Amino acid sequence: MDTIINYSPVIVVILVFLIQQRIVVTPEELEKKHREILNDIEKRFVTKNSYEDLKSQFSEIKEKIDKIYDCLIISK
Repeated sequence: MDTIINYSPVIVVILVFLIQQRIVVTPEELEKKHREILNDIEKRFVTKNSYEDLKSQFSEIKEKIDKIYDCLIISK
């Protein structure tokens, strides 16, 4: 116990330094940053479901264009 009491000022100084330099974060700060990252991702990237829907629409458009092309070739 005496050694802890002897080193307590050093421990306090180290803890204060870590907190001031934001090396150690609180759970609230971590949650806030997590929300910011999620919002950023939502703005920049598309969801997988949206991508799959768009992909299927492109596929349908391609099929329709192929049908139109076939009709044009047959009519000549």
